[in-house]
Amino acid sequence: MQTENRDSYRLSVAPMMDWTDRHCRSLHRTLSSRALLYTEMLTTGAVLHGDRERLLAYDPAEHPVALQLGGSEPADLAAAAKIGESEGYDEINLNVGCPSDRVQSGRFGACLMREPELVAECMAAMGAAVKVPVTVKCRIGVDDQDPEQSLFQLVDLCAQAGVSSFVVHARKAWLKGLSPKENRDVPPLDYPLVHRLKRERPDLTIAINGGIGSLDEAQPHLGAVDGVMLGRAAYHTPALLGEVDRRVFGMAVEDVDAFRAVELYRPYVARELARGTHLAAMTRHMLGLFHGLPGARGWRRVLTVEGVKSGAGLEVIDAALAQVLRAQDERRARSLEAGEAA
Repeated sequence: MQTENRDSYRLSVAPMMDWTDRHCRSLHRTLSSRALLYTEMLTTGAVLHGDRERLLAYDPAEHPVALQLGGSEPADLAAAAKIGESEGYDEINLNVGCPSDRVQSGRFGACLMREPELVAECMAAMGAAVKVPVTVKCRIGVDDQDPEQSLFQLVDLCAQAGVSSFVVHARKAWLKGLSPKENRDVPPLDYPLVHRLKRERPDLTIAINGGIGSLDEAQPHLGAVDGVMLGRAAYHTPALLGEVDRRVFGMAVEDVDAFRAVELYRPYVARELARGTHLAAMTRHMLGLFHGLPGARGWRRVLTVEGVKSGAGLEVIDAALAQVLRAQDERRARSLEAGEAA
């Protein structure tokens, strides 16, 4: 098992079920060349017995890209990790944070916070099977666990098993009484505990996740931990990723704005349309691209209404973009009129 490049974790986009598919990741890659991207969580059963070509497919431009697995059987996880490595993924991550009922019934996700020895055994098996880094994404605890005990025990046992990189969602998961959606917002955040984990385990790479809504909010964390993982903010307002290379990775590059992202995404969309992919499968990830800008509503409306129609193609993106350009022209005209009136 290789150790990871710590700098590569400075900004990543969280694995999100039904959202971070290969089309979403390809869009996000147009905005940042350096952000680490994650697949949706795939169960070991799906990887070992499902349609591997469909489930594990990604575009080469997505690198660096990590595969997130869900499972709790060391041998299955090792076999799935090996498959992920052979497919070219840059990292294999184990989900120890998802709180859904389906995940609990399968004995993986956040409920594994109660079985840190098993998690360490799983990580040791995965690490022995592959040369790429194996990492853990976890919560600070579940239900009535004491986070100061549960988080540190899990991390320490996994570190003893050879893991050196962790992404910590800085909330507990309540497995009884809260829905998965509520588990993303209701349990209080404990950022100081994750910062303390990094201070007391300086040799480990620690990234923080949970409730971070912008790059402005991410910056203070980068002084306390090695990286920040953005989830819903990156999905609903993807244009913020266009500043990541400059602001987070310190690259001497121009930011990528929403217009440039559309231009860069078009060749990918064209290739996928030629392969028979429906336009809406790709444009659904673009809805928030112009969030907060004039014409954003028209952009969303055209993509949503026209993108689902049979045979929809690049002309739908062009029509949606025309809504934005028209709105911006109208705003400029009003500003000029106001200036002349003054």
